Amino acid sequence: MTTSREIRLAARPVGMPQPSDFELAEVELPEPRDGEVLIRNAFVSVDPYMRGRMNDAKSYVPPFALGEPLTGGAVGQVVVSRDPRWPEGSWVAHSLGWREAAVSDGSGLLPVDPALAPVSTALGVLGMPGLTAYVGLLDIGRPQEGETVFVSGAAGAVGSVVGQIAKLKGCRVIGSAGSPQKVAWLEDLGFDVAFDYREADTREMLREGIDVYFDNVGGATLEAAIGALRVRGRVVACGAISQYNAGEPAPGPRNMFMLVTKRLRMQGFIVSDHDDRFPAFLSDMGEWLRDGRVHYRETIVEGIENAPAAFIGLLQGDNVGKMLVRVGPAA
Repeated sequence: MTTSREIRLAARPVGMPQPSDFELAEVELPEPRDGEVLIRNAFVSVDPYMRGRMNDAKSYVPPFALGEPLTGGAVGQVVVSRDPRWPEGSWVAHSLGWREAAVSDGSGLLPVDPALAPVSTALGVLGMPGLTAYVGLLDIGRPQEGETVFVSGAAGAVGSVVGQIAKLKGCRVIGSAGSPQKVAWLEDLGFDVAFDYREADTREMLREGIDVYFDNVGGATLEAAIGALRVRGRVVACGAISQYNAGEPAPGPRNMFMLVTKRLRMQGFIVSDHDDRFPAFLSDMGEWLRDGRVHYRETIVEGIENAPAAFIGLLQGDNVGKMLVRVGPAA
């Protein structure tokens, strides 16, 4: 490979991102130097957190720079190696993002075994989204057998895994999603209750009470969940996708004082703070996948040039399971 195409941030979005906020560029690939490898990507990841990085605002990670390629998860094959740790032909996951190929100095690379599962799963159920679900539910939410767990955004890459792990732990699971197709999939996964939040009243669906709320959307759903939580319930604050494109900060839930009266615990987390849990996660998730106790879906868009459209579709809820863009051949 001598050239690669990549997606750059052309403008900072205002509200919902538009195709004009992105640009496709072709670049020359340098020859890898000693200690470097050239990776030909198979898939790049499309994730909700990337929306926050498009704003010029201080956060837990720096914002994307205008005119630079968007970084994020990707999985690919080493095609040229000047580093004995990563032989040619090996598969790796990395964070160099939305491009067809990249030269890496080897830092931050993770080995991927194509014999374990399709390499795309390194960006989904066996990657960051899966770890997010595992750590968020088990370490932050701490569900007990017999408790009720409510998951919003339950048909996404994180939420679908949260619900399945909760079922494995003996919990009753409620999931909300944004279409009849997604609700049907949640029912196939074994959710005890699944509903379309656009058609059903969330408060009514939670009227029997919940013990743990895994929050992926924020806003009105968070308010409804706080109202439904039992005494000493827990809120796992993972994301707030309903607020990501808001022009102004949305008012917080109007019932936050219930955190006091019900003695609730609400905790946010960043999955990168829990990298030490990755070996245990990979062991457990690998076993659950092999045994057929956890299932996943992927929504795959073809071509790096369509990554912006895939991202906009993700924010509009077009995906079922993990949203990916295929940019090259896979194992």
